[in-house]
Amino acid sequence: MQPTDVVVTGIGAITPLGADVPTTWTALLGGASGIRGDVLADAEAHGLGGVVAGTMTVDPAALLPPVEAKRLDRSQQAAAVAAAEAWSDAGGPDPDPERLAVAIGTGIGGVRTLLREDDVLEASGARRVSPRTVPMLMANGPAALISISYGARAGVYTPVSACSSGAEAIALGARLIRSGEADVVIAGGTEAAIAPITVAGFAQTRALSGHTSDPASASRPFAADRDGFVLGEGAAVLVLESAEHALARGARIRAVLAGAGISADAHHMTAPAPDGSGQIAAMRKALAQARLDPSEIGHVNAHATGTPVGDAAEALAIHAVFGRATVTAPKAAIGHLFGAAGAVEAAIAVLSVENGVIPPTRNLAQAGVDPAIDLDVVTERREGAQRAVLSNSFGFGGQNVSLVVTAAP
Repeated sequence: MQPTDVVVTGIGAITPLGADVPTTWTALLGGASGIRGDVLADAEAHGLGGVVAGTMTVDPAALLPPVEAKRLDRSQQAAAVAAAEAWSDAGGPDPDPERLAVAIGTGIGGVRTLLREDDVLEASGARRVSPRTVPMLMANGPAALISISYGARAGVYTPVSACSSGAEAIALGARLIRSGEADVVIAGGTEAAIAPITVAGFAQTRALSGHTSDPASASRPFAADRDGFVLGEGAAVLVLESAEHALARGARIRAVLAGAGISADAHHMTAPAPDGSGQIAAMRKALAQARLDPSEIGHVNAHATGTPVGDAAEALAIHAVFGRATVTAPKAAIGHLFGAAGAVEAAIAVLSVENGVIPPTRNLAQAGVDPAIDLDVVTERREGAQRAVLSNSFGFGGQNVSLVVTAAP
C-alpha cells in the first residue's frame, strides 16, 4: 500500500432496509425488500393513486436530539445519522481541522422544507414562514451541517449531479486526498424527496414502475418485465483517509477506494448516450486509476434502476468493458435513492469486498432476466473472495461516475 492510497475507515447509512449499516447489510443479503405501499397520505388528493417507495425504516428525527432534529430538513437529518455512524465506525478520528474536508452530494436538497413552507406562506402569510427555511432547504445544508459538527475546515463541497451525486462526492473526496488538500474526508450522499411533486414529475415522464399492487416486487432491475424505477430515500457516508494518515493512527482499514472515473454523455437531459460511450469511459477511467484489468473485477454493482431503456444501455456498456460480467442491482431492494444512491451502493461495495459476498438481486423469479441483457445477474447471495468491485452511478444530464473498491491489504 502506498502512502497516497485512499482508504475507507468508516461507513454509515440509513436506508429503506435499516437504520444503520449492519441491519441494512443483513437485510440486503437476506433478500428483504424496503419498498412499501401507500407512503403518501395525500396521494389521492393529488390524483396519484397508491404510491410505493423505499422509505427509511426509522424516522431519522427520532435518532437525533429533538431540538436539533426540528432545525433540520429530513435530508439533513439522514445525513447527520449516517455521518455519526461512519465517524464512530472509523474510531473517532482526530485530524487537524485544516486537513479535514466534507463532500456530501444530493440531487434535490431540502425540497420537503420548501414545499411545506410554501404551503405556510400561501395559507398564513409571510410572517408565519420559519426563519430556518433557507438553511433547511439549501442543497449544501447537509454538507455544511457535517462540516460544523466535526469541525472540518479544509473545505465543504456539495456535488449536485442527479443520481450520481453521492458517488461524485466520494470521487471528489478521494481527489482531495490524492491532491494533498486533505488527510480525511467525510464523503457521501443524502436524499429525502418523496413528495407529491416529485412523484408526479417522474410519473409524467413514465419513469416510475407501474407494478404497485405488490410493492416489494415493484423495482425490477434487469427483469424482462421491468417498467420503471421506485423512489427511495436515505443517506450513506464514508470516512476516507490517506493510507499514511490511517496507518499512523492505527485505524482499521475496511477497504481501499482504488479508482474513480467521471465522464459526461453530452447527449440528452434524461436519456443515456445510445452507444454507451460515456458510461464506458467512466468505467475505463476508474479501472485505469485503480491500475486493474477488467478481469480483476469480481462483480459490478450496477446503477440499474429498472427502466427499460436505462438498464439495457448500462448492460451494453458493462458488456463492452467486461464481457459477460457478474452484476448485482441493489435498487431492487431499496429503490432509487437519487443523490444518495451512489453513496449507499459504494458502502455496499465496501461490505462486499470486506465480507467476500455478492448481494442478490430481487424480483427476477417471475419473468427472469431480460434475454437481451447478456450479463450474469446474481439472484441469490454468492460467496467468494471479491478482490475488487466496480460500482456505477449514472445521473440525468448524462453524468456518469464509476468507483472501484478493492479489499484491504
